[in-house]
Amino acid sequence: MLRIGIIGTGGIANAHVQGYLAFPEHCEIVALADVAPGRAAQKAEEFGISAVGYDDPAQMIAEADLDLVSIATPPSTHAQLTIAALDAGIHVLVEKPMAPSLEECEAMLAAQERSGKLLSVVAQNRFRDDLATLKEVVDSGLLGSISHVRVDSAWWRGLPYYDLWWRGTWEKEGGGCTLNHAIHHIDLLLWLLGSPAEVTAMLANAQHDNSEVEDLSVAVFRYERGLAQLTSSVVHHGEEQEIVIQGQHARVSQPWKVLAESSDAAGFPARGGDPERVAAIEAIVTNREPLAHRGHEGQIEDLLAAIRDGREPIADGRAGRDAIEVVTAIYKAGIDREFVSLPLSASDPYYRAGRLVEHAPHFFEKTASLAEAAS
Repeated sequence: MLRIGIIGTGGIANAHVQGYLAFPEHCEIVALADVAPGRAAQKAEEFGISAVGYDDPAQMIAEADLDLVSIATPPSTHAQLTIAALDAGIHVLVEKPMAPSLEECEAMLAAQERSGKLLSVVAQNRFRDDLATLKEVVDSGLLGSISHVRVDSAWWRGLPYYDLWWRGTWEKEGGGCTLNHAIHHIDLLLWLLGSPAEVTAMLANAQHDNSEVEDLSVAVFRYERGLAQLTSSVVHHGEEQEIVIQGQHARVSQPWKVLAESSDAAGFPARGGDPERVAAIEAIVTNREPLAHRGHEGQIEDLLAAIRDGREPIADGRAGRDAIEVVTAIYKAGIDREFVSLPLSASDPYYRAGRLVEHAPHFFEKTASLAEAAS
């Protein structure tokens, strides 16, 4: 029976609590920690669990005899807490984004290496049936080589969203929608296609004049032959998110749609397209076994199994680090107005912690700093 601790008891902590509670035969939540006095004990009471509440995460790490800890705190704290837990011999599941800088990500990976424990970074969308289906279709080869991918990480947030004390600042949040919202879609893009060779981007703050950071970015990625484009946003009404993959032989997308053209003698689309290829792709969807657990619950199930089996989790620390590399490249391209080649080297100024804070534009300044989000 694995002993579980959770650091940070804000809204996203609920997904972690519920995820662990789904597997009572494998784990037990024994401790919660939050720097706000009494908040951890309150969260334990809210869920009716007998976990000890700590007001000091370091004390919980030292005293609670944990096997695994979830870290659900602001991004600027992820590296310090993750390293402390790993060095104490505790497996770690850390919320996205892994950390604001590549330097911090590498320090977290180094701590994992010396500890011999597992590090997993939250990528709950890998544990969705629709996106797992998309991955299986891409891996099948039925699409052929990839020509173009369009990813819309479209969210909407009102002005009060950035009144929370750590949001909307380069120092505490690490960035805007590119880092904190599109990180999910960036992870999916890397999961589906691997890392691009080159990135360029533009950043803007279109609607949030109480925030230093961007609320909109558009990036273009170069792959071996094709291109991908990513829109990261918290200004899109309706939050209509989409991934569209155009291959040599067919197009698939989520929300689900499949199309396959065939050519007439002159190279124009032939009437009727390629129904046999469409049928082969749809057969993958029909025959695929649904996931037993989804989202955070699915990722926690995988991590618990990885600990038992002595293997790496599906969403490991290296995957979390690679997503931050792409975010860093987008920010460098947008701020310096250049094309950025990947991978980034350790000598690149943007690799280091604090570089982004020093050089990122302040689109606006924060006008409020609330201790807790309005309910």
